[in-house]
Amino acid sequence: MTEVVAALIRDADRFLICQRPASKDRGLLWEFVGGKVEPGETREEALIRECREELAITVRVGDIFSEVTHTYPDLTIHLTVFYAEITAGSLRKLEHNDIRWIQLDELDRYAFCPADRPIVEKLRKSQMADASRRKQ
Repeated sequence: MTEVVAALIRDADRFLICQRPASKDRGLLWEFVGGKVEPGETREEALIRECREELAITVRVGDIFSEVTHTYPDLTIHLTVFYAEITAGSLRKLEHNDIRWIQLDELDRYAFCPADRPIVEKLRKSQMADASRRKQ
């Protein structure tokens, strides 16, 4: 099983999503920034490295938002998604086809990688719960 990490980066009411390069597996699908954990690194160290390599940003890694195990035809991954905050750098598209800040109500407009879909669903449910609490 391959350990993979991703960052749930929020800016007010928007979330950062990235579109995979066309040349990679699951090309042009959307995901949250991150990547594989290398031997000898913690998940948090891997996430900091991946954000720097892919977007030229430094992040502060927070609590775990969600964990998912997903089997693709070519590999099985254990994906840990952390809350993360940008602490330095300006977003640059170093590896992805596209990067976007989107609001939760825009999630359905994007085709996410299968492993990210449970994360999207959890975000959607948390939005509904927040809206319900505000009404009370």
